[in-house]
Amino acid sequence: MQVGLIGFGRLGSLFSKFLAQDSNLYVFNQGQNHQEISQLGATPVEKIEDLKDCKIIIPTVPISELKRVCEQLATFISKESLVIDVCSVKEKPVEWMLESLPKEVSILGTHPMFGPDSAMNTLYGSKMVLTPVRIDEQSIENISRYLEMNGIKVIKASAEEHDKQIAHSLLLTHFIGRGLIDFGIKDLEIDTKGYRRLMKILGTVENDSWQLFEDMNQFNPYAKEVRESFVTSLKNIIKRLEE
Repeated sequence: MQVGLIGFGRLGSLFSKFLAQDSNLYVFNQGQNHQEISQLGATPVEKIEDLKDCKIIIPTVPISELKRVCEQLATFISKESLVIDVCSVKEKPVEWMLESLPKEVSILGTHPMFGPDSAMNTLYGSKMVLTPVRIDEQSIENISRYLEMNGIKVIKASAEEHDKQIAHSLLLTHFIGRGLIDFGIKDLEIDTKGYRRLMKILGTVENDSWQLFEDMNQFNPYAKEVRESFVTSLKNIIKRLEE
């Protein structure tokens, strides 16, 4: 099967590594990286329109770029194609895909709950959220089976439920991690196990871009409420200490 990947950043290169083993993978990336793409067993293409014959197209672009990419796809995409997004928020990407893509094109929302650091060597034990948007049951079953064969636990959720939960899990973790980075947390000789566990949060966030952090917070409708609730809790603790 021909699969098209748009973008070759950290996540795109990780996907290419695995997808090239099971499909004829074509990768479009504005930054070129042709040699790196070829080394992974994929075929680099010069123009996004070169993906027109791909039955599955996966944009691995920043959240804030997805709408523009979908509008580009709409000008040439085959009606038999399936578009799969991999954004870490779901409500807005689903809305953009429905607005931009032709009605005949199938759509599946996903969120890989892993990244280049956690899945560097293997996907086994990872999770992936599937949000069916406009796709038949057999295709969902085939995709779920493929993921499970590669050791990935599949979680099906609506876009709303995904964004509500992820605002507490992923976004709150990144918020705390960014706070620790800004605070200047570092390894100490005199520490505790609890402190070392706290330091591990940095491994989750320090290699991700500020754009990803900003986009996750801007496009998740529940992010602000969770951030503000957490900050209020910190203020309440400080107030109790100072009474």
